[in-house]
Amino acid sequence: MIYFPETYPQASQAELISPLNLKPWPSEENYRGFISHNEIAQAKGTILIFHGNAGSARGRLYFVEALEQLDYRVILAEYPGYGARTGQPSESVFIEDSLQTALLAQKDFGGPFFLWGESLGTGVVSGIVKTGKVKTDGIILMMPFDSLPSVAQHHYWYFLGKWLTRDKFNNITNLKDYSGNTAVILAEKDEIIPPKNTLKLYNAIAGEKQLWKFSESGHNSLPTHHSSSWWREVMRFVDKK
Repeated sequence: MIYFPETYPQASQAELISPLNLKPWPSEENYRGFISHNEIAQAKGTILIFHGNAGSARGRLYFVEALEQLDYRVILAEYPGYGARTGQPSESVFIEDSLQTALLAQKDFGGPFFLWGESLGTGVVSGIVKTGKVKTDGIILMMPFDSLPSVAQHHYWYFLGKWLTRDKFNNITNLKDYSGNTAVILAEKDEIIPPKNTLKLYNAIAGEKQLWKFSESGHNSLPTHHSSSWWREVMRFVDKK
C-alpha cells in the first residue's frame, strides 16, 4: 500500500519524454532519471529531485519548469521499479540506489548540490543524508513526515498501522545530525501527510531551517506553477552561504 509506480517499457520511453523536452540521464541504456535538453551556461548549482510514491519521474516536469528559470540544473531521479527501471521498490533499495544516483550527479556536475524530496522522496533524501557520503549544500523537504509508521498509525489506527509498516523512512532519526540549511514545505489541508507529522519533523530539525505553509493546499494541490514566488524564496534560503 506504499508504492504506486507508473511503469512502461524501455522501448516506449523516448516517445513518452520527448514532448517534455527531457532526456535520460546519465545515458539512455543506464538511465537513473531525466534532465532537460536545455543547456544552462552558468548554472547556480544542481538540484536532484526524488519524487513521491505514485507515478514516475516524467510526471514531475513542474520542478524543471520552475527551477530552471532560476538557473539551476535539475535532475528528476527515478526509482527502481518505476518508469522503465527494473527492480522491486523498498526503503533499502530506494536509499542505496538513490545514494549512487546522488554520488554520480555530484561527480558529473560538482557543486553547489542540493537534494529535494517530495512526500515519500523526503524519506529518500534523509536516508542519503544519514549515510554521510554526499556533500549537500542544502535540502528541501516538500510535504515531509516524521516517520512512515507514524503516518500509517494516523490512517490505520484500528489496525495498529505503525506495527504493520515494514519500511520505516524515519526522517527524524535520519536527519538528527544534519546541520545544513533545510527548507520545509507544508500543505495545511494535506489529507495524506497530516500537518502535525510535518511539524513534528520540523521541530526536531537542529540546523538552520525555514517553514513554508500553504493554508489552502492539499497533498496534491500545492501551487507548483513556475510563476509562483515561493520557488525563488526556497532556493534563496537553502542556497545562502
